[in-house]
Amino acid sequence: MKTTAWDFVSAHAGMFGVKRICRVLEVSRSGYYRWIAGAQARSERQGAEDALVAEIREIHADHRGNYGALRVHAELRGFGHTVNRKRVARLMRKHGIIGRHLRKKRRTTVPDRRAPQVPDLVQRDFTACTLDEKWCGDITYVQVGAAWLYLACVIDIRSRRVLGWSMAPHMRAELVINALQAAVATRGGNVTGVIFHADRGSQYTSAAFAQVCDRNGIRRSMGRVGSSYDNALAESFWQGLKRETMHRKLFSTFRQVRLVIFQWLTYYNARRRHSALNYLSPMEFEQQHHKTAKLSLAA
Repeated sequence: MKTTAWDFVSAHAGMFGVKRICRVLEVSRSGYYRWIAGAQARSERQGAEDALVAEIREIHADHRGNYGALRVHAELRGFGHTVNRKRVARLMRKHGIIGRHLRKKRRTTVPDRRAPQVPDLVQRDFTACTLDEKWCGDITYVQVGAAWLYLACVIDIRSRRVLGWSMAPHMRAELVINALQAAVATRGGNVTGVIFHADRGSQYTSAAFAQVCDRNGIRRSMGRVGSSYDNALAESFWQGLKRETMHRKLFSTFRQVRLVIFQWLTYYNARRRHSALNYLSPMEFEQQHHKTAKLSLAA
């Protein structure tokens, strides 16, 4: 109310005088003059807010509309800003800048009841002290016209980096084998002792997959049938991928969707800030991890 009154006084002061208008409006002249004195500071604050909103919009657009307030705030911090997280969230709400959300999923885990039992070596503990201590993997799908493209991945639980992935129009064991072999190659071929955790889908319980694990010294681990919490990290990863690449999109060719997924996986590893990594990207986290390890050895 006061701001409206001060605006009115300013607009008509030349014609009627400040004293007369303030008397008629029953407002304080000293209050009006204090408001005038603070005009420059208000203008500077508004200018700073407008610049911040413009930067938030740029970050949001640069990350394809996927980032919510937490990751936008982390990106701003990465650029050297000291802005408060709640302020970023307030400005995003005020200006309708919203991150993406996920839609319903379809089942991909089909267990083989005859397969030998594999123990759960993770027990829902999706933490690790070092790289290549624990990996996890899973399968998801993308609709392409009237068909489906299936995607398998292998993630390092410590760094959240996607070490290997594979895409195919089927869910045979070779889909997950190719993803695992790609992960082994990423780590230079020596991964003896790493735990690989997955669900009890028939691809992961197959003899062919077990042979590849044995050949590379990988210890298999599996959660229970029908429990998404037993492979929560991989489930969360798929949610991020689908929310940020499939949201309200229809794909007509396999080539089109393969390119979109490849671009997102590259972006995820190199640039996407991860809340579990103190808002570093997986690649940045691994670089810091290696740097810290070298300093420890030197000491």
